[in-house]
Amino acid sequence: MANHHLSESLPERTFQYQHTLPSLPVPTLQGSLSKYLDAVRPFASDEEYKATVDIVRRFQDGVGKELHQKLLQRARTKRNWLEEWWLDAAYLEVRIPSQLNVNFGGPAPYLEHCWPPAEGVYLQRASISTWHALQYWNMIRTESLAPQKAGTTPLDMDQFRMLFCTCKVPGVKKDTIHNYFKTESEGPCPSHLVVMCRGRMFTFDALYNGEILTPPELLRQLRYVRERCEAEPDGDGMGALTSEERTCWAKAREHLINIDPHNQVILETIQSSLFVISLDETKPYSSPQNYTKMTAEALIGDPAIRWGDKSYNSIVYSDGSFGSTCDHAPYDAMVLVSLCWYIDQQLQATGGQWKGSEALRPTPLPEELIFTVDEKVLSDIKCAKEHFLKSVITGLGVAVLRLHGSCYETAMTRKFYHGRTETMRPCTQESVWWLSLIYLKRVWETACIDCVKYSS
Repeated sequence: MANHHLSESLPERTFQYQHTLPSLPVPTLQGSLSKYLDAVRPFASDEEYKATVDIVRRFQDGVGKELHQKLLQRARTKRNWLEEWWLDAAYLEVRIPSQLNVNFGGPAPYLEHCWPPAEGVYLQRASISTWHALQYWNMIRTESLAPQKAGTTPLDMDQFRMLFCTCKVPGVKKDTIHNYFKTESEGPCPSHLVVMCRGRMFTFDALYNGEILTPPELLRQLRYVRERCEAEPDGDGMGALTSEERTCWAKAREHLINIDPHNQVILETIQSSLFVISLDETKPYSSPQNYTKMTAEALIGDPAIRWGDKSYNSIVYSDGSFGSTCDHAPYDAMVLVSLCWYIDQQLQATGGQWKGSEALRPTPLPEELIFTVDEKVLSDIKCAKEHFLKSVITGLGVAVLRLHGSCYETAMTRKFYHGRTETMRPCTQESVWWLSLIYLKRVWETACIDCVKYSS
């Protein structure tokens, strides 16, 4: 009995429920087709819908049965029958540039309550924010981060393994995800950071004698990088290559490695790093009520100071605000939201101040990562920057269309093993009727106002 009470009092470990999560179920064929018809109805005329119903009926009675049986067979051998297909089709086989079309980002953390925009403080703030992010990494590594739940139902936490020490690597036909993270029980884990500034890259270990660097120690490292970049010419901007079309980036990467084997070492250093800190000279902050400009800067800002394939780029703007941009392949946005919420809560609790020791241990200074390049590499970087700029300009109008012309909501399947984000199509016939009523109401109100004005 005593042992029973002791086990109940032990804190839950981050990944303790992974082996007990249920497999992802296969929906019934009839249920899927019924939902499909519901989704089609608002967009089809009566004649088109009738034709679609006939097609669906033939599918259900014919090849649909055979395909459904194959799906059931796959589900018997895989705990998540969708995982591999989703990852490949949605992310790894996609050839368009990831940074503008796939990655997610925005303002993060949300710090206006204790860190309003201010000049000359961004490195100090970056050191404190980074320290809190490192605490979060350590919580995952030691499995002391509480597993998330929906009520009392545990949710899959596998994506949290991908937040740090993770990078997508381009391939000619298909990309791959390289994850270097390990929990303490699994073995050593990379603990270095990469800092990007003015087209240059530096790295340093976030640990000293096994302990996380304090904010004053992190500040010294960031100041060193900043002072070097201010006193010396800008770098080549190698990060811009990660914004290219995927096959082009893969071929450019192969060429880079063929020039000098040490380039491969540098790439591995970037890929395995905890995350990237981007020191950005932009001042995007507008107001707590409008994060639009900050979101735009995070997504379409200088590609030379982001590594678009990294699972997390922490962007530090010169006005003291923050953004982030993340490759979407290894995890979904709620993982980053969880990290940012944690940092935000810690900053609120301390007023955004470091209240610990100011002592500086003799940590090694950051090391610059210098690639060997040739004319082709420099040409590839130039072309990548030009393509990125052109895509940003032409994409703004498309973004407006997508913002006002699409109907998309996410739904999660994380109560199942390796569940991720699924897509809902909420444009139902009922929602069309509802919006039509709202539109007619506004037309009526406008007409009434015009009548009053005319009568006056």
